[in-house]
Amino acid sequence: MRLRTDHPAWARAGLVARWVAIVVACYLGGVAATNLSPTTVETSNYRATLRLDPVPRHTPVLHSPTIVGDVDLAFRSPALAPGLDVAVSVREEVTDLLTAGPVSVRSLQPTDAEISEAIRQAAVGVGFRFGLGALFVAVGLSVAVHYARRRRPERMYLVLVGAALVLVSGGTGLSTALTYQPDRFAAFTTTGLLGTVQRNAGLLADVETRAEQATPYLRNLLALSQALQEKFVPTDLTQPTVSARFLLVSDIHGANQYALMRTIIEEEGVDAVIDTGDIINFGRVQEGEAAGIFRGIESLGVPYIFTSGNHDQSAPADRALLRRMAAVPNVVLLQDPDGVHRELSFHGLRITGFNDPRYFGDDNKDPARKQAPAVDAYNLAMENEPESDLVVTHEPYAATEVARGRVVINGHIHTPALEGSRIQVGTFTGGGVVSHFIATKDEELTGQPYAFDLASFGPRCALTQLTRYTYRNLIEGRPAYDNIQVVNGAMIDPRGAQETRDAEAAGPPEPAPTVEPAQPGAEGDQPRTCSQSAETTIREIATATPDDPGTSTPATVRTSTLTSSATPSSASPSTSPTVTP
Repeated sequence: MRLRTDHPAWARAGLVARWVAIVVACYLGGVAATNLSPTTVETSNYRATLRLDPVPRHTPVLHSPTIVGDVDLAFRSPALAPGLDVAVSVREEVTDLLTAGPVSVRSLQPTDAEISEAIRQAAVGVGFRFGLGALFVAVGLSVAVHYARRRRPERMYLVLVGAALVLVSGGTGLSTALTYQPDRFAAFTTTGLLGTVQRNAGLLADVETRAEQATPYLRNLLALSQALQEKFVPTDLTQPTVSARFLLVSDIHGANQYALMRTIIEEEGVDAVIDTGDIINFGRVQEGEAAGIFRGIESLGVPYIFTSGNHDQSAPADRALLRRMAAVPNVVLLQDPDGVHRELSFHGLRITGFNDPRYFGDDNKDPARKQAPAVDAYNLAMENEPESDLVVTHEPYAATEVARGRVVINGHIHTPALEGSRIQVGTFTGGGVVSHFIATKDEELTGQPYAFDLASFGPRCALTQLTRYTYRNLIEGRPAYDNIQVVNGAMIDPRGAQETRDAEAAGPPEPAPTVEPAQPGAEGDQPRTCSQSAETTIREIATATPDDPGTSTPATVRTSTLTSSATPSSASPSTSPTVTP
């Protein structure tokens, strides 16, 4: 039967199906060619072998495995693009450099020109092999049809094969070229020892002063990791102008590790801590007192922003922990013991949140239904208020129902995650001593991982960067570092990133005024600015009238100011900010 375009509908469907099959076959043939004959590129000291990942994705990853950890660069693709596996090794010629005398980390890094030339060679090599593989499959299919039907392939069939070949080669090449660009960067992740060095920048300087004691090949790989980050991670992500930096923690569960938290605050220049709840296990204040939790919080020297979790009360109406937390000078409750919602204006950022209505001893059934009253009350209270930059609550079942908020933060699950504009924070203490260990399938006990996040905001009040840390086995005495992940804030708050670009195009930001926060509707179309010079205030939110949910009775607006004898980022452990009504 001849291939004709005037066949019945079922025949046309068959024709389309054949064409799709040819497209898939040509694509797989091209990918197979890049794996059977990988592309090799070199710089002065390094050699890289490139292969295509066969599964195209909207967020492809440039994966570079090494013997001391992996480097993963995630990108946002405008369409679908294949991932890249890049196996990096050190060339033998590096020994000439290592034997020439003292070696600096900078001298081991490939230059921008070398990396750019290597990228060009890689693109040509991978593209050529992909196209050759796709062409081989296309010709093979045509030859197979010729011998199977004992006559030359018809013109229509050759058109289908040609169109498939052009689509596969051109589409894959274009999507790959558009995807692997610095402005498409989404996240930079390292594991193993490479991750440790990314976290401890001072380690490189220490290696620099003791070069003769360092393992040469390890230093080579560290230098390469640093060069990759400098090449692909935009400068505004690695060195942002920070208006506020928050340490995000959750699920302390009675474990007093505030000395570690204090160290993080001092080393990272943290301005405030945000805790999403479950600070104790059994809902009893006595547990926190015995563990020194409240003394630990006060020793931090920065504001401690808090919403309660399902382990922070022993009964539905129990508010003892919230009252005890309110007595700690540097604690800020986003919903007070009486249920009043409060807005914290911190460095110009609006922060709100609400407590978990559940309690220790709850039957754990249908948590989403139990969260509904709390999230509904919050949404009603915030309906006519300016949109919050950060909304804090404990459980994800409530966080996903927040009606308005630029970024929503929750904990509860003990596992860090990202879902759109929702940041789920892992447990800072591995679940604490009581709930730290979990049973595996073979009934062995293993510890939960530890996790915390650092969130940085820029002068336009938008999230610029989220840095995520995970580690494990502290209690077991076998501490192991898992990884560090740097996430572009534009991936979490794209609207904030767009507003920042628009505002920057209009001109430099004006200094944030040190005045009380504007009331709803007072801002107009003026672009917002945030800075550390902005006054930090607390404002109670108007509450809804029970008899008429459609109206609201303004609460007595009491504006409080957080005062401290030192700036938060430089405060010593003995200097605690206080809330002054």
